[in-house]
Amino acid sequence: MKKSIVMLLAVATAVSCNKKETTNSSDQNDSVEMSVSPDSGSSAMTGDSATTTSASQETMTLSDQDKTFADAAAKGGMMEVMAGELAVKNGTNPIVKTLGEMMVKDHTKANDELKQWATANSYTLPANVDAAQQKKFDELKTKKGAEFDRAYTDQMVVDHKKTISEFKKESSDGSETSLKAFAEGKIPALEHHLMQSEKAKTAVK
Repeated sequence: MKKSIVMLLAVATAVSCNKKETTNSSDQNDSVEMSVSPDSGSSAMTGDSATTTSASQETMTLSDQDKTFADAAAKGGMMEVMAGELAVKNGTNPIVKTLGEMMVKDHTKANDELKQWATANSYTLPANVDAAQQKKFDELKTKKGAEFDRAYTDQMVVDHKKTISEFKKESSDGSETSLKAFAEGKIPALEHHLMQSEKAKTAVK
Protein backbone atom coordinates (compact mmCIF):
# COMPACT_ATOMS: atom_id res chain seq x y z
CA MET A 1 0.00 0.00 0.00
CA LYS A 2 2.79 2.39 0.88
CA LYS A 3 4.52 1.55 -2.39
CA SER A 4 1.36 2.38 -4.35
CA ILE A 5 1.02 5.74 -2.62
CA VAL A 6 4.68 6.60 -3.30
CA MET A 7 4.32 5.71 -7.01
CA LEU A 8 1.17 7.85 -7.32
CA LEU A 9 2.93 10.83 -5.76
CA ALA A 10 5.90 10.36 -8.11
CA VAL A 11 3.63 10.28 -11.17
CA ALA A 12 1.70 13.36 -9.98
CA THR A 13 4.96 15.23 -9.41
CA ALA A 14 6.25 14.32 -12.90
CA VAL A 15 3.03 15.48 -14.61
CA SER A 16 3.11 18.76 -12.69
CA CYS A 17 6.72 19.42 -13.78
CA ASN A 18 5.91 18.70 -17.44
CA LYS A 19 3.04 21.21 -17.38
CA LYS A 20 5.30 23.93 -15.99
CA GLU A 21 7.99 23.26 -18.59
CA THR A 22 5.41 23.36 -21.38
CA THR A 23 3.98 26.64 -20.09
CA ASN A 24 7.42 28.22 -19.73
CA SER A 25 8.42 27.06 -23.20
CA SER A 26 5.24 28.51 -24.69
CA ASP A 27 5.74 31.82 -22.87
CA GLN A 28 9.32 32.05 -24.11
CA ASN A 29 8.26 31.40 -27.71
CA ASP A 30 5.59 34.11 -27.51
CA SER A 31 8.12 36.51 -26.07
CA VAL A 32 10.62 35.81 -28.86
CA GLU A 33 7.99 36.26 -31.58
CA MET A 34 6.84 39.60 -30.15
CA SER A 35 10.36 40.92 -29.90
CA VAL A 36 11.30 39.85 -33.44
CA SER A 37 8.21 41.18 -35.19
CA PRO A 38 8.68 44.87 -34.33
CA ASP A 39 12.36 44.68 -35.25
CA SER A 40 11.71 43.04 -38.61
CA GLY A 41 8.89 45.49 -39.37
CA SER A 42 11.08 48.40 -38.38
CA SER A 43 13.83 47.10 -40.61
CA ALA A 44 11.48 46.82 -43.59
CA MET A 45 10.10 50.30 -43.04
CA THR A 46 13.58 51.76 -42.74
CA GLY A 47 14.61 50.09 -45.96
CA ASP A 48 11.56 51.41 -47.82
CA SER A 49 12.16 54.90 -46.48
CA ALA A 50 15.79 54.83 -47.54
CA THR A 51 14.87 53.63 -51.03
CA THR A 52 12.26 56.36 -51.46
CA THR A 53 14.63 59.05 -50.26
CA SER A 54 17.36 57.83 -52.58
CA ALA A 55 15.05 57.82 -55.61
CA SER A 56 13.80 61.30 -54.78
CA GLN A 57 17.31 62.67 -54.44
CA GLU A 58 18.36 61.10 -57.74
CA THR A 59 15.41 62.70 -59.55
CA MET A 60 16.19 66.14 -58.18
CA THR A 61 19.96 66.05 -58.69
CA LEU A 62 20.80 68.44 -61.54
CA SER A 63 24.27 69.91 -61.93
CA ASP A 64 24.92 73.51 -62.94
CA GLN A 65 25.90 72.16 -66.37
CA ASP A 66 22.51 70.42 -66.71
CA LYS A 67 20.58 73.54 -65.72
CA THR A 68 22.63 75.83 -67.98
CA PHE A 69 22.18 73.49 -70.92
CA ALA A 70 18.44 72.97 -70.36
CA ASP A 71 17.84 76.73 -70.20
CA ALA A 72 19.95 77.42 -73.29
CA ALA A 73 18.36 74.58 -75.25
CA ALA A 74 14.86 75.78 -74.39
CA LYS A 75 15.54 79.39 -75.38
CA GLY A 76 17.51 78.40 -78.47
CA GLY A 77 14.75 76.05 -79.57
CA MET A 78 12.12 78.76 -79.21
CA MET A 79 14.28 81.16 -81.21
CA GLU A 80 14.70 78.67 -84.06
CA VAL A 81 10.93 78.14 -84.28
CA MET A 82 10.22 81.89 -84.25
CA ALA A 83 12.85 82.64 -86.90
CA GLY A 84 11.77 79.63 -88.97
CA GLU A 85 8.17 80.81 -89.05
CA LEU A 86 9.43 84.22 -90.16
CA ALA A 87 11.50 82.61 -92.93
CA VAL A 88 8.47 80.72 -94.23
CA LYS A 89 6.54 83.99 -94.33
CA ASN A 90 9.20 86.52 -95.46
CA GLY A 91 11.76 84.44 -97.36
CA THR A 92 11.97 85.03 -101.11
CA ASN A 93 14.25 82.18 -102.15
CA PRO A 94 12.53 78.75 -102.04
CA ILE A 95 15.57 77.23 -100.30
CA VAL A 96 15.12 79.73 -97.45
CA LYS A 97 11.46 78.87 -97.04
CA THR A 98 12.30 75.14 -97.05
CA LEU A 99 15.01 75.72 -94.44
CA GLY A 100 12.53 77.63 -92.29
CA GLU A 101 9.97 74.83 -92.52
CA MET A 102 12.54 72.27 -91.43
CA MET A 103 13.58 74.40 -88.46
CA VAL A 104 9.99 74.84 -87.30
CA LYS A 105 9.21 71.14 -87.57
CA ASP A 106 12.40 69.74 -85.99
CA HIS A 107 12.81 72.31 -83.24
CA THR A 108 9.14 72.16 -82.24
CA LYS A 109 9.56 68.41 -81.77
CA ALA A 110 12.79 68.88 -79.78
CA ASN A 111 11.18 71.60 -77.65
CA ASP A 112 8.30 69.26 -76.79
CA GLU A 113 10.72 66.50 -75.78
CA LEU A 114 12.64 68.92 -73.57
CA LYS A 115 9.39 70.01 -71.90
CA GLN A 116 8.54 66.37 -71.19
CA TRP A 117 11.96 65.92 -69.58
CA ALA A 118 11.45 69.06 -67.48
CA THR A 119 8.06 67.84 -66.27
CA ALA A 120 9.48 64.44 -65.32
CA ASN A 121 12.30 66.09 -63.37
CA SER A 122 10.26 68.90 -61.80
CA TYR A 123 12.41 71.52 -63.54
CA THR A 124 11.07 74.87 -64.76
CA LEU A 125 12.31 75.88 -68.21
CA PRO A 126 12.41 79.50 -69.42
CA ALA A 127 9.10 80.58 -70.94
CA ASN A 128 10.63 83.08 -73.39
CA VAL A 129 13.82 83.84 -75.28
CA ASP A 130 16.31 86.17 -73.60
CA ALA A 131 16.75 89.86 -74.38
CA ALA A 132 19.63 89.35 -76.83
CA GLN A 133 17.70 86.75 -78.80
CA GLN A 134 14.60 88.93 -78.88
CA LYS A 135 16.70 91.80 -80.24
CA LYS A 136 18.10 89.57 -83.03
CA PHE A 137 14.59 88.43 -83.91
CA ASP A 138 13.25 92.00 -83.98
CA GLU A 139 16.10 93.03 -86.30
CA LEU A 140 15.41 90.09 -88.60
CA LYS A 141 11.74 91.11 -88.82
CA THR A 142 12.72 94.48 -90.29
CA LYS A 143 14.50 92.94 -93.29
CA LYS A 144 12.82 92.16 -96.60
CA GLY A 145 13.56 90.30 -99.83
CA ALA A 146 17.09 89.14 -100.56
CA GLU A 147 18.37 91.03 -97.50
CA PHE A 148 16.16 88.88 -95.29
CA ASP A 149 17.33 85.68 -96.98
CA ARG A 150 20.97 86.55 -96.36
CA ALA A 151 20.39 87.65 -92.76
CA TYR A 152 18.36 84.55 -91.91
CA THR A 153 20.80 82.03 -93.39
CA ASP A 154 23.75 83.83 -91.76
CA GLN A 155 21.98 83.61 -88.41
CA MET A 156 21.19 79.91 -88.86
CA VAL A 157 24.85 79.08 -89.53
CA VAL A 158 26.06 81.02 -86.48
CA ASP A 159 23.29 79.72 -84.20
CA HIS A 160 23.75 76.07 -85.13
CA LYS A 161 27.52 76.11 -84.67
CA LYS A 162 26.94 77.46 -81.16
CA THR A 163 24.09 75.03 -80.46
CA ILE A 164 26.07 71.98 -81.59
CA SER A 165 28.88 72.97 -79.24
CA GLU A 166 26.43 73.29 -76.32
CA PHE A 167 24.80 69.91 -77.05
CA LYS A 168 28.17 68.16 -77.33
CA LYS A 169 29.26 69.66 -74.02
CA GLU A 170 26.12 68.36 -72.29
CA SER A 171 26.49 64.91 -73.83
CA SER A 172 30.02 64.64 -72.38
CA ASP A 173 29.86 66.73 -69.18
CA GLY A 174 26.21 66.51 -68.08
CA SER A 175 25.15 64.62 -64.94
CA GLU A 176 21.48 63.78 -65.52
CA THR A 177 21.29 60.63 -67.66
CA SER A 178 18.12 61.35 -69.63
CA LEU A 179 19.16 64.95 -70.40
CA LYS A 180 22.55 63.74 -71.64
CA ALA A 181 20.78 61.21 -73.86
CA PHE A 182 18.52 63.97 -75.23
CA ALA A 183 21.52 66.13 -76.09
CA GLU A 184 23.47 63.32 -77.71
CA GLY A 185 20.46 62.17 -79.71
CA LYS A 186 19.89 65.63 -81.23
CA ILE A 187 23.44 66.26 -82.44
CA PRO A 188 23.04 64.50 -85.83
CA ALA A 189 19.92 66.55 -86.65
CA LEU A 190 21.65 69.78 -85.60
CA GLU A 191 24.64 68.95 -87.79
CA HIS A 192 22.24 68.37 -90.68
CA HIS A 193 20.63 71.75 -89.96
CA LEU A 194 24.05 73.39 -90.08
CA MET A 195 24.89 71.75 -93.40
CA GLN A 196 21.56 72.85 -94.93
CA SER A 197 22.01 76.36 -93.52
CA GLU A 198 25.46 76.62 -95.11
CA LYS A 199 24.02 75.47 -98.47
CA ALA A 200 21.25 78.04 -98.21
CA LYS A 201 23.72 80.76 -97.27
CA THR A 202 25.78 80.01 -100.36
CA ALA A 203 22.67 79.96 -102.55
CA VAL A 204 21.47 83.44 -101.51
CA LYS A 205 24.78 85.32 -101.65
